[in-house]
Amino acid sequence: MRSATITRTTAETDITVEINLDGTGIYDNQTGVGFFDHMLDQLSRHALIDMKIRAKGDLHIDDHHTVEDVGIALGQALSKAMGDKRGIVRYGACLLPMDDALVRAALDLSARPFLIWNVTLPTPKIGTFDTELVREFFQALSTHGGITLHVDQLHGFNSHHIAEAAFKAVARALRDALETDPRKADAVPSTKGAL
Repeated sequence: MRSATITRTTAETDITVEINLDGTGIYDNQTGVGFFDHMLDQLSRHALIDMKIRAKGDLHIDDHHTVEDVGIALGQALSKAMGDKRGIVRYGACLLPMDDALVRAALDLSARPFLIWNVTLPTPKIGTFDTELVREFFQALSTHGGITLHVDQLHGFNSHHIAEAAFKAVARALRDALETDPRKADAVPSTKGAL
């Protein structure tokens, strides 16, 4: 079973992430940041990754450290759970509509982290959540998960819809990339023989 648990403790946050890549999208995420929990739930549900996250952070300062450090820990958990990546499809992409928003995500589980982020969230806040933290989360996830990730907003004027479409698009792309390729289930998907 492709699963992992990561614990990350710093002076700013204390985080535990448990994931199962072969799950059904069962989630139990508690970070103390309501909108972020909602987005993590979407990521779990639409990627079909069972996910349990517990985070205690310095929310009296702001949400930044908690959101970024969850991205770091989740990226590390993804990398650990994938192991040598034998048998995975490796690539995934999704064009996801949500009301006014249309977001495209494409990714490569390459072990070469890179983020292209062409998303503009028109408001500085969604409720009490700083919208700039959406990018910070995906930057941390990409870097520590070894993911080449492109996220492009094609349409949208509602910040909640745009952010949620981004999480769902990445989730669906991850779901595709993590699937076992029935034609090459015993091979690493690279001419190098390693990722």
